[in-house]
Amino acid sequence: MLLEHALLADVSGKPIRQHHKIHSTDWDEISDWSDRVYMPYRVLPVGHAIKPQASMHSSRIGELTLTRFGYGVAVNVDDFSPEAGNALLLTTIRGNARHWTQRSVTQDTAIGESFIADCSRVDYRVDLDPDHLQLNLTIPHVVLERLAQQWLGFVPDDQFWRYKCTIGGVGSSWLSLLKYAVRCVAENPEHMAEGRIGAHLEQSLCFHLLHEWTGRAAQAGLDVNNPMNRIAPRYVRAAEEFMRANAASLPTIGEVASAVGTSVRALSGAFSRFRGMTPGAFMREQRLQGVHRDLLATDPESGATVSAIAFRWGYLNLGEFAGVYRKRFSELPSQTLQRRLR
Repeated sequence: MLLEHALLADVSGKPIRQHHKIHSTDWDEISDWSDRVYMPYRVLPVGHAIKPQASMHSSRIGELTLTRFGYGVAVNVDDFSPEAGNALLLTTIRGNARHWTQRSVTQDTAIGESFIADCSRVDYRVDLDPDHLQLNLTIPHVVLERLAQQWLGFVPDDQFWRYKCTIGGVGSSWLSLLKYAVRCVAENPEHMAEGRIGAHLEQSLCFHLLHEWTGRAAQAGLDVNNPMNRIAPRYVRAAEEFMRANAASLPTIGEVASAVGTSVRALSGAFSRFRGMTPGAFMREQRLQGVHRDLLATDPESGATVSAIAFRWGYLNLGEFAGVYRKRFSELPSQTLQRRLR
């Protein structure tokens, strides 16, 4: 398999120059190297053979770091530093890697499969068997955000970046792109960190990764294109907080815009793009939610009525209010109150 020999030699067969040791049996040396090319993390050897026989090769592709790495012993790896701001993509080229997607859920990557985890946004653990060998990409999160803005037209929120999954596999276009990247490094080992070739290859890798990643997320029920899954401007989030806090007093949209330091036009446009609704629709939802909460929290001894609670939230036409409430919560407000009183 081409990837098993990645970063070892250029197209003429000469070893690709490395600026660090490429083999080590010293944990401190290995840790120093891995902290620099990945990020600080914790590694625990497993079993009796705890002396490493590490193989370490690396190359830059624009702002990305491509590494060929194996400890030579079984290890558990976790506690990746979020402060480093990096995502990791690990491709198995020998042995087996077991990735923890949730506390008790794992995925094994077969040879040729890749696993993506944004360590700047989510905890990550991987268990590597004694025969493992990985071809890894270290990708700064800011690079992914920048290219997501270019490709998607927006930056997904953390719900997406926390999603971990397997992509690629034998015969996949992603694996073919990795092979192409390895070939490019072999042809231009000294010119990939800077210049147009490295920049174009970096973009190709990240765009393709985002395409695969968003596709897997959609299969898992996370619609990245949903406006609610985008990072909204700060003034949109501030407006949401303002409306939640003041919904009962019925502020106008002009008052909301003024409170967060923007115009009605800008606020309305941003809500449409990032929330898929108008500010007025968001306000109406907060009022309905407020009524719903109060109905459920009513003390049976208080003597509170549906009318009194509705008036508190600015509803004067009780018939119209009952219809809107029923459409939203699939029951009349009186039924919600009775349900609470039972």
